[in-house]
Amino acid sequence: MKQILLFLLLLCCGSANADTWPDGTPVDAWFIDTTKVDMRSLGKQYVITDYGVSGNPTLVQTSAIQAVIDRCQREGGGVVVIPSGTFLSGALFFKPGTHLHLCEGATLKGSDRIADFPVLTTRFEGETCKYFAALVNADHVDGFTITGKGTIDGNGYHYWQEFWIRRLWNPDCTNKDAQRPRLVYISNSSRVTVQDVHLMNSPVWTNHLYNCDHVRYLDCFIFAPTQGVKAPSSDAIDIDKCHDILVRGCYMNVNDDAVVLKGGKGTYADTMAVNGPVSRVLVENCRYGTVHSMLTLGSESLHDTNVILRNCTSENADRVLWLKMRPDTPQRYEQIRVEGITGRARSGLVIRPWTQFFQPARRRNMPKSSCRNVTLKNIHMDCDNFFDVGTSDKYSLSDFVFEDVHVTDKAGNFSSTLIPGTVVRNVVINGDAKK
Repeated sequence: MKQILLFLLLLCCGSANADTWPDGTPVDAWFIDTTKVDMRSLGKQYVITDYGVSGNPTLVQTSAIQAVIDRCQREGGGVVVIPSGTFLSGALFFKPGTHLHLCEGATLKGSDRIADFPVLTTRFEGETCKYFAALVNADHVDGFTITGKGTIDGNGYHYWQEFWIRRLWNPDCTNKDAQRPRLVYISNSSRVTVQDVHLMNSPVWTNHLYNCDHVRYLDCFIFAPTQGVKAPSSDAIDIDKCHDILVRGCYMNVNDDAVVLKGGKGTYADTMAVNGPVSRVLVENCRYGTVHSMLTLGSESLHDTNVILRNCTSENADRVLWLKMRPDTPQRYEQIRVEGITGRARSGLVIRPWTQFFQPARRRNMPKSSCRNVTLKNIHMDCDNFFDVGTSDKYSLSDFVFEDVHVTDKAGNFSSTLIPGTVVRNVVINGDAKK
């Protein structure tokens, strides 16, 4: 009955675009069910301080907290509760049937020693590789939830300092060269909800989803510093080989891209089963502070399709939509819609080759990359360079739609002829109508 009611609501609300993906297929009713999870419905609550975890905020208590998680699973599952206070930990591994709740005033804080995060086979930067575990890990944990108004704090300051020192000494230093754990890594899981929590100060990527489906981020506060000692590569949400992802009502301010689609990199990446497409991603009703981009496809993407960014506000984004094109990777970006965006951004649409740390290899009949069927609609913004698009013999661009766009644009580079098949409807830039 619930699914029927949701379907009827979906049919009745909003415009036609609100009901369908860019390719015209219906948006499943799951995407409008933003009912919050009631942690009381998830089973027995295991308050960590009732099971031997100390309230001492200076003591790293990885083993003691992990013991509570393990006990929760052994006894049939339930909710691991972080009460008010600060609790230091290294990598924690949630098991099937377990959940995490952070009470208001609670902080689960990551250790600033990389030795507290084991090296294991995981996923990072478009590759399955040996790397460090995250602070919060959930692998094959269907139905996993992170709830509450508390904070998961990556305690990243010393990691960021070390990165910038290393980069000063070696300008070619990569993210892997600087040893840093992610904040939250959820993999091979379905029906996941992360709601209301503060996710802050990650040493590197803040949230990383790999091979997941039906994941919801609802009303989260995602932050890493963009001034002073900046938090390098602190992406807000990385979506890697996933489908059916909802990001709704979140605030994002990080020293890198905000919502990022990934799926693999390398000349033969599309032939490897560990890599894959990203599809059916809806980002809506979000607010952005300072970020490199509101929505980014790449740099480690293969095939991204049916992606919507809508009804969002930018305070100080560098870019709205960034399509990163790797010359060493076959990429296909299609059926993308960006609509209802307001505020300020340095750039609106950016399409450029992405050559940072790329490693081209020889491949006969290498598929040519492409971007097609991209729509920017109902955009009201102040920009420095709204249309920052470069062509290349490595990729093709076609069938872009610009509709109801009203922007200020210092660069004045908009072109209706650069991209074949461009459609322009009611585009006004600096007060001048474009055709």
